[in-house]
Amino acid sequence: MNNKVKPAVIAGVVLGVLSAIPFVNILNLCCCLWAILGGVLASYLYIKDSPTPVNAGDGAVVGAIAGAVGAVVYVILGIPLAIVGGAAMREMMIKLITNLDPNQAELFRRQMEAQGEGIASIVFQTLFGAVLLVVFAVLGGLLGVPIFEKRKGGPLPPPPPPAPGGAPFAA
Repeated sequence: MNNKVKPAVIAGVVLGVLSAIPFVNILNLCCCLWAILGGVLASYLYIKDSPTPVNAGDGAVVGAIAGAVGAVVYVILGIPLAIVGGAAMREMMIKLITNLDPNQAELFRRQMEAQGEGIASIVFQTLFGAVLLVVFAVLGGLLGVPIFEKRKGGPLPPPPPPAPGGAPFAA
């Protein structure tokens, strides 16, 4: 199990940091892209150092560990960053919607205001996002195994037992 922790921690820190940084985290709106890529990275790093072929279960486990590490990093970094940069991010989103469809901009602005800027709302959204990171990192770990594992089968079978009586088998 210990050989799964190192690649999972590395990938988890990467996915947690990228998911928490404002503007960079926008890619998580696209099917939790950072979480999936974090799970894929974890399975890649695990497969690279594994002496035996890796199966889908191993990919799921290493993805889950990476997702859990990433979720912790995301919560620790995400809540303060959301409190500090939330207003700038909200204004950028409103400007983007205004440029794309001015008729929808006012509706979007009202929805953003109804969502609230309170700390409780930020904490809830961050915790919900952390759960999604774990789920999608597991999927990424599962995806990484068929992509990167090129070895087939399990470990080599043990050699046959010696012939009875200690004498080598003669044909």
